[in-house]
Amino acid sequence: MIPVEIGWLAIGALIFLILLGMPIGVGMLLVSFVGVAFIRNDVVAVRMLGQVANDSLEEYLFAVVPLFVLMGLLVTVSGVGRDTFDVFQRLLRRLTAGLGVATVFANAVFAAITGISIASATVFSRVAVPEMTRHGYTRKFATGVVAGSSVLGMLIPPSLLLIVYAVLAEESVGRMFLAGIGPGIVLALAFTATILLLAHVRRDFVFSLENDKAEYDDLSVRALLMKIVPIVALITVVLGGLYGGFFNPTEAGAAGAFGALVIALLRKSLDRRSFWNLLVETGQITVSVLFLILAASFFSRMLALSGMPQALASFFLESPLGPYGFLFAYLVLILLLGCLIDSISIMLILLPIALPVAEASGLDLIWFGILTVVAIEMGLLTPPFGLSVYTIKSAMDDPGLKVGEVFRGALPFIGAMLVSLLLIILFPPLATWLARL
Repeated sequence: MIPVEIGWLAIGALIFLILLGMPIGVGMLLVSFVGVAFIRNDVVAVRMLGQVANDSLEEYLFAVVPLFVLMGLLVTVSGVGRDTFDVFQRLLRRLTAGLGVATVFANAVFAAITGISIASATVFSRVAVPEMTRHGYTRKFATGVVAGSSVLGMLIPPSLLLIVYAVLAEESVGRMFLAGIGPGIVLALAFTATILLLAHVRRDFVFSLENDKAEYDDLSVRALLMKIVPIVALITVVLGGLYGGFFNPTEAGAAGAFGALVIALLRKSLDRRSFWNLLVETGQITVSVLFLILAASFFSRMLALSGMPQALASFFLESPLGPYGFLFAYLVLILLLGCLIDSISIMLILLPIALPVAEASGLDLIWFGILTVVAIEMGLLTPPFGLSVYTIKSAMDDPGLKVGEVFRGALPFIGAMLVSLLLIILFPPLATWLARL
């Protein structure tokens, strides 16, 4: 059996193990070890595993993962999400469907602090959905807006998915963060346009009551400033320090985690037990992410040893499909996998195969990364997996709320994401102009 055939068999074996329920990381390590053993021998497989473990996790850059995760968890527990929504609610409440638009912009700002979509979905399902239903919006629309706008957490920097992509593609984390700003704004505007359009052409989808008779909580200028200042300060410290050249990504994560800790302590929203639980949760998330990166690195080296990515690149470059045919097939595959498995797993399975092909095809890897993240994030909204949808259902703790209702509410936002994805494909500078400055 030639090495290329072993590479294809390894991919098939990995998919089979995942369908059986084996954890992605364990499956990758097992398949990669066996693949290298067949291509070379057992001794080479053992040595490569040790080398991959050392090479893939010794980088100083990996300290950015626990720091940004800790910052996101501290921000969530300190009530910044509620404050962000209150500010935008106060500013946009006179606009038609203003609470829906406020949810999108609050999620965009919250994304610039946490970088985790599931955190956004959890916070805003408890904050925005009750407020929107109180003001006469349908529950389907309210949960759909939260599910749709929660995906901004993985695109607007700092983003855990962008960090993982940067590591796997050997790109600069700072450049990937810069590349996420333009598409993040495009996506937020597309969601806003979707809400305003629905409010005018499908009022029954958006509103359960024709007139909003509920009272709004009035905020004084002082109260508004008290809510705005911590948000602006944290964004300025993290993103301003990073893009201003004062911090590298790891230092920006440390500064952000410290700033979030100060905010949580000043608000007295953190005691010793909850802080310990946050540290434990940070450790669990970090270990799982780094273990997956280790497994993906081994999988990537096994595929490179087999020559399968090079054969795939030759096929696409020599066939009539060309680079954009490959890109189309790749994005469709991501959308299909998004219906079944989680975001990071999709990235770790596909990128070791796709990155060499994309590079050989002459595609900009930063632009390619943004397209990857947008397509993967659509999987958070699509059935049957739809992680954001199930997160909202769990966080709401409402027996009357059906999962299908949330999926139907999120459907227009999937359409908005498809349009945004097409715009980024047609106009690559949307994703690359800041990163290439």
